[in-house]
Amino acid sequence: MRIAVTGSTGLIGSALVTMLTNGGHEVVRMRRPAEWDPDAGTVNASVLNGVDAVVHLAGENIAAGRWTATRKTRIRDSRVKGTKLIAETFGKMGKRPQVLVSASAIGYYGDRGAEVLREDSSPGHGFLADVCRQWEAATDTATRNGIRVVHLRTGIVLSEKGGALKQMLLPFKIGLGGRIGSGDQYWSWILLDDLTSAIVHCIQASGLHGAVNTVSPSPVTNLEFTKVLGRVLSRPTIFPLPAFAARFAFGEMADALLLASARVEPTKLLASRFIFRHKDLEAALREILR
Repeated sequence: MRIAVTGSTGLIGSALVTMLTNGGHEVVRMRRPAEWDPDAGTVNASVLNGVDAVVHLAGENIAAGRWTATRKTRIRDSRVKGTKLIAETFGKMGKRPQVLVSASAIGYYGDRGAEVLREDSSPGHGFLADVCRQWEAATDTATRNGIRVVHLRTGIVLSEKGGALKQMLLPFKIGLGGRIGSGDQYWSWILLDDLTSAIVHCIQASGLHGAVNTVSPSPVTNLEFTKVLGRVLSRPTIFPLPAFAARFAFGEMADALLLASARVEPTKLLASRFIFRHKDLEAALREILR
């Protein structure tokens, strides 16, 4: 297949490009601003000619700094405007891609305690939930043009190369790790290689459309995650980060990313017979941190 990828230099995008290339697919890396520029509202449509699928991963890093009003605007616009631009471009093409696999996040569900969340669960409240709803709605033009659309509601992506885990490793390695807040909040996670495999599965499985929870079937509480990571690293985990301290350090972002609870189940992936390589958190962490 000929597959176009936005966000191809990020943690997920670069791993996906490698997997697709190794699988014999032709990958078109849509780089900014040569192939597309969401700020200017332009796409080089000729790049998409003959493309069978588009994987749209581009978006401002939500954890790159405190959520000032300016940062929140960039987070929202980079997702909503960029996705709308990609989707609307399809309507101007003669031969359109068969499928658009577009990033989203489990932030869609908001803070939901121990409630089990499936793809048909109602949306939550707050900034991230609002962004995710608008982000997914931005693909409506593609759907109207007969393109199968998949929204990847992704959880915490675990990789030694970057993302949340890499940021956690230093304090844990020097023995300063601990639970965040009460530790009761659920963290829904997925290893990077399972995520890239799930994306390829979504491209190829013609029956999959709409929201797809791309998370491991084994979510854990933050306290469980903390104990497992400490055990894998052979370090104590006796220094908790109180909720007030997290909010002081990270502002609004702390409530949305660190303290919110989302117990998410990958119902559609399991029903479509996707096989997770990593279901057990400890075994998964031992594999990538060995």
